[in-house]
Amino acid sequence: MKREVPSKFYFFLLAASSFFVYLAFLHPPRLVSAHASARASTLQDARPLSQEVKNVSPAILLKPSQILRVDVELALVNVVVTDPYNRLVTGLDSDNFRVFEDSVEQEIVNFSSEDVPISIGVIFDCSGSMSNKLGKAREAAIEFFRTANPEDEFFLVSFNERAELASSFTNSVEDLQSRLMLTSSKGRTALLDAIYLGLSQMRRAHNAKRALLILSDGGDNHSRYDEGDIKRLVKEADTQLYAIGIFDPLEYRGRTPEELNGPSLLSEITEMTGGRVFAAGNVNELPDIATKIGLELRNQYVLGYRPSNKTHDGRWRRIKIKLRPPRGLPQLSVYSKTGYYAPTH
Repeated sequence: MKREVPSKFYFFLLAASSFFVYLAFLHPPRLVSAHASARASTLQDARPLSQEVKNVSPAILLKPSQILRVDVELALVNVVVTDPYNRLVTGLDSDNFRVFEDSVEQEIVNFSSEDVPISIGVIFDCSGSMSNKLGKAREAAIEFFRTANPEDEFFLVSFNERAELASSFTNSVEDLQSRLMLTSSKGRTALLDAIYLGLSQMRRAHNAKRALLILSDGGDNHSRYDEGDIKRLVKEADTQLYAIGIFDPLEYRGRTPEELNGPSLLSEITEMTGGRVFAAGNVNELPDIATKIGLELRNQYVLGYRPSNKTHDGRWRRIKIKLRPPRGLPQLSVYSKTGYYAPTH
């Protein structure tokens, strides 16, 4: 018996040592994998805002959620189609669209009309001029949040004479509603600064599809950034802009050029991105308009083409979408972004 005990003891030590050596070989690959994943995430966050042509693998039909894993350049264009009554037109296919870049027709190689997760920023005006509109504007924002899918994410920028991030990206609609209830109407209007902050925050988005919704009465009288700054940034950002314009009649607007031209400024910057302005003649219309914009964001066509111009010169490329509508349909309207900056390398 005295000779058997050491034999078992040494056997146990040998088995335990082998087991720990085995574990040691198992763990390093997991650590390397985590490191690689973190590095990939860092690289993705570091992409320049002007990166517009994404990479995707060749395919006939591609879901927008698959767009970032690729090896061939592909330009993507979100398209909205409406009828003469401003109703969304769905059910079209790739044969109904033609894409032109700098007046040269392009071949559509990918096409989708599926609803995908969206990263959305709400730019909420709580300046003094909104005092009699704030309640309905809050209600409109809440109705817009209610159109969300579970995978969507939102952030909130509120502004008066100063723009501030009221909530960073979140999936909690309840939290956003609580933040909205804390807003109060006061001060001047830094609309352009708020748009700039919203587009800057969008760099942290997790979804490929991105949009800003602006709720404002349009006038700007206290921004550090000017129209030229914002238009340049909007052209670089792969983000659709929509606006609900709560405009006062012309005779009641402020007399500065910025306040008088507020509605036209919102129209110009939203249309550049394929979005548009919905003007509310009555504050009671705001919730319904917000719901309509939410539905429009989820009923868009995505056209993908490989640009025939392969030059990486950083120049602005103009995009024009034309329709081949099915027979029997009335005159249709098309909304899409007006162009993109080519990559530089």
